[in-house]
Amino acid sequence: MTTPSLTLAPVAHAAGAVRLPGSKSISNRCLLLAAVARGSTTLTDVLEADDTARMQEALVALGIALRRAPGAPGRGPTITVDGAAGPFPVGRAALSLGNAGTAMRPLTAMLAVQGGDYTLDGVARMRERPIGDLVDALRAAGAGVRYLGQPGYPPLAIDAGGAHAGETLAVRGDVSSQFLSALLMALPLARGAAHDATTLRLVTPLISRPYVDITLRLMARFGVDVAAPDPDTFVVPAGAGYRSPGTLAVEGDASSASYFLAAGVLGGGPVRVDGVGRNAIQGDVAFADVLARLGADIRYADDSLEARRGTAPLAGGTLDCTTIPDAAMTLAMTALFAREPTTLTGIGSWRVKETDRIAAMATELRKLGADVAEGPDWLRVAPLSRFRAAAIDTYDDHRMAMCFSLAAFGGAGVTINDPGCVSKTFPGYFDALAALVR
Repeated sequence: MTTPSLTLAPVAHAAGAVRLPGSKSISNRCLLLAAVARGSTTLTDVLEADDTARMQEALVALGIALRRAPGAPGRGPTITVDGAAGPFPVGRAALSLGNAGTAMRPLTAMLAVQGGDYTLDGVARMRERPIGDLVDALRAAGAGVRYLGQPGYPPLAIDAGGAHAGETLAVRGDVSSQFLSALLMALPLARGAAHDATTLRLVTPLISRPYVDITLRLMARFGVDVAAPDPDTFVVPAGAGYRSPGTLAVEGDASSASYFLAAGVLGGGPVRVDGVGRNAIQGDVAFADVLARLGADIRYADDSLEARRGTAPLAGGTLDCTTIPDAAMTLAMTALFAREPTTLTGIGSWRVKETDRIAAMATELRKLGADVAEGPDWLRVAPLSRFRAAAIDTYDDHRMAMCFSLAAFGGAGVTINDPGCVSKTFPGYFDALAALVR
């Protein structure tokens, strides 16, 4: 979508079903693990969006062969990855990764561990997203990583030498869980990993732990079982090596499911999302549980979730969103329709996402007429009885655009500026929403 803005008329009702695109987190993790595994891996229903395109471009530049085939109708493509059975074949490359954190952080770790002559950069916002905690841990393992601009932030240069196994590395977990995930995925390629285990120890509380759980489960699918003797310790065993699982299906994106589940509640429903269900490995599937606790009618199946309006308006109160940071943005929108104020806590990671999401959400919610208060890691939103028509700025942030589409349920029109930013994870979002509402 290339139009500068998109105006959504007031919505009275929402019902139907939508097939979710593949999970960004799972797609990019699987592409990377398949690239360094032994054997060929076929990934089905891969997300087709900007973030996964940046990962695929990087892997090709690093010498990995990818073969694409169309997916089933309504599904993402099938991608077969010929693994390198270890380090990447190309030892020198300049990688441009846009604003894809799920590409920048893991590739930084993987390339630093193997060593070479690489640079990694992205768009202006990526140069504002911290990576210092990851770089500190990599340097402690012997890797050569240099800042090419402001210390603590991309762009980065990777030097020859690589990292060595056998250390106990201290890792911060309170800025981004991606730092821990990146290290876990990379360490099986460290020098001496055939004989020495490496221990990662958290020195601050871990946010977004379910994303680390995704990493651990996918590493196990590729043959590497990480031990976790306690919640703050992770041990990558000696002799661990990635091997292809053959074929692996990518789950539907649970974060994207949140918008449609919310639409089912705000618009009466039923709205069913297909591709993610009660057995999903993504933490954001818990968004459905939160809606149910607030009074929505949620129905669970193995590969789908369905949402309807409950018998009373949604409750509010204080919600700890530490484990569902992306889906929590949708709760800031449903809070406008609740019967009491809602306070979202544990969302400090919003500050270092595609934009400063706490500041952005507060600014744009006020355009609708909302009473909003914000803090370093919290946001409080009061119910809104009368919505104003507003033009919403999206800050080149896909989730801002998708969240604020739900304002159309408030009875006033809403204009979404730069709607094409949804191409980061869900290029067809507005078409999918339009098919459900009237």
